[in-house]
Amino acid sequence: MKVIELVTGQLANGWSPEELHFQHPYLSMSQIYSALAYYWDHQADLDADIKRREQYAIHQQQAAGQSPLIRKLRAQGLI
Repeated sequence: MKVIELVTGQLANGWSPEELHFQHPYLSMSQIYSALAYYWDHQADLDADIKRREQYAIHQQQAAGQSPLIRKLRAQGLI
């Protein structure tokens, strides 16, 4: 697990360190607190990386276009 993945989960879900541990029981509490401390010490760089990943995901989603299933459901008036 990368620090960025742990922090992204925390930011997206508002999870406490204890909830992070519940969601990722293979991580010790000390590993979780260490990862969060690393994030706070390098917040600007990691926030920029999170933003870059988000933009990449948006670009990929737009490039992929609508899925055939979505087109079919829209054609049938189901969505």
